[in-house]
Amino acid sequence: MLEQRISIERLEQAVNLFGSFDENIRLLEQEFSVTVVNRDSELRVEGEAEDVSLACKAIQALLTLSSRGEPITEQNVRYVVGMVRAGKEEKIAELTGDVLCISAKGRPIKPKTVGQKDYIASVLKNTVTIGVGPAGTGKTYLAVAAAVMAFRDKQVNRIILTRPAVEAGERLGFLPGDLQSKVDPYLRPLYDALFDMLGAETYQKYLERGSIEVAPLAYMRGRTLDDSFIILDEAQNTSREQMKMFLTRLGFGSKIVITGDATQIDLPDGKTSGLREAMRVLRNVEGIGICELTNADVVRHVMVQRIVQAYEDYEKRDQRRDPGKGRRK
Repeated sequence: MLEQRISIERLEQAVNLFGSFDENIRLLEQEFSVTVVNRDSELRVEGEAEDVSLACKAIQALLTLSSRGEPITEQNVRYVVGMVRAGKEEKIAELTGDVLCISAKGRPIKPKTVGQKDYIASVLKNTVTIGVGPAGTGKTYLAVAAAVMAFRDKQVNRIILTRPAVEAGERLGFLPGDLQSKVDPYLRPLYDALFDMLGAETYQKYLERGSIEVAPLAYMRGRTLDDSFIILDEAQNTSREQMKMFLTRLGFGSKIVITGDATQIDLPDGKTSGLREAMRVLRNVEGIGICELTNADVVRHVMVQRIVQAYEDYEKRDQRRDPGKGRRK
């Protein structure tokens, strides 16, 4: 057994680190099979040598985040644990700062993982960014935040959000109302992100002025979109023709972000996903960035990360049994 000690400079750091009812420390103890005791302005970490070493690296990383004003939550404790196990704890310090915008409720919106930070860096740098990754990695939400920031800074005059209205087992014809009512459910995640950042009243005001447009992908045909921040969400459900049509809408002073999850394609069997093809065709084109987020970047409930990992493991086993399966779309 080994004991290692870590000094705590300020009481508020310890309070932030420990969390409500010591939940953060309990999680660290559970993850690394160690015991952590707070005594005389220092933490005493006890356990097997390798476990203690990893736990201390995680605690030091969390203290760095805390010293820079970051709240310590279960989500970022789990993320730090994963980074330490991967030997990437030195990258955690990069996560402070970089606020994209402030939500309507005054909450700062910023990247929470290194993958998200790289994704936003690509969005800010490139004219076109393709962001792919599993559910919960913040692809759409962060893209909308970047759009709102660009709009507030007057870098663009419009925000345009679009999605392909692909039926995922449901039938549009059975939904009540006119065409707009039928496609609204497909666009709801985009509305939700805008409401969160702008507030319902401000959103409605910009919508009436034409400064914000939320529409199905089919509405983009034949247009040239100048001075706009354009987001194509759920792009895995575009056909190759739709993707090419969308990309060629780009006008002067505009920026495009394309988001999607290549593991959740709802296209008919045998139909090529425009997102997958675009990633192959555009990978080395200047001004286009391609960011691939992983389950390590999931920032929803921990169960989402576990579900994503379980499906990933299952699909790998399934592909080993049937090597052609992963190449059909």
